Amino acid sequence: MTVEVQYPGRASLMSALAEKVAEELQVALDAAGRATLAVPGGTTPAPFFEILRKAPLDWSKVIVLLTDERFVPESSDRSNTRLLKEALLRDKAAAASLVPFYQIADQPEDVLDHIRAGLDAALPIDVCVLGMGVDMHTASLFPGADLLEEALSMTAPIILPMRAPGAPEPRLTLTAPALLGARKIHVLITGEEKKHALALAMSDLDAIADAPVRLILRDGAEVTVHYAD
Repeated sequence: MTVEVQYPGRASLMSALAEKVAEELQVALDAAGRATLAVPGGTTPAPFFEILRKAPLDWSKVIVLLTDERFVPESSDRSNTRLLKEALLRDKAAAASLVPFYQIADQPEDVLDHIRAGLDAALPIDVCVLGMGVDMHTASLFPGADLLEEALSMTAPIILPMRAPGAPEPRLTLTAPALLGARKIHVLITGEEKKHALALAMSDLDAIADAPVRLILRDGAEVTVHYAD
């Protein structure tokens, strides 16, 4: 079931989302003694990260991973890992464990097995926060990407390399089994363009290849879409 929540502004969205995610992480910690949080890259979620990192959780028992990453070193300004460390893994959240998606190699296929092994130990995801592009991609599940069909299958490996039209470097992305296995899923959307894209995505939930975010909106067990202009 997908629930849409609209906020009066981005500040209230980020604050409410951080509060909700912290509550859900605490529930997971109370139940299992550990919790796994998956988050998107890019600059949009930075204010959410800055609030969440101050939450009074036992962060030493929280595992953090990205939903996707560009295959670039942390020294690159295109590194989602770099942004994550700058915005989230500080203050109280500095004690969290990070599952890395990048290792030095010529191509992601060379280190995929090692990255997958680290992910295996972190799954299932307790709380997953996703973004969405105006092209209706989520994570690095892009329309027209080379391995999109495989990544959308419930028999896919939990992570795959992905090369997409217009993307300057290969990506690594969580796939359908990892994303849909999350206990709680949130989609963070801001701006009129993405609001229009969301409405288009919701209009035909079966055409997943054209709008991969439909995978989450259609098949996610419990999805909340958070939107502000």
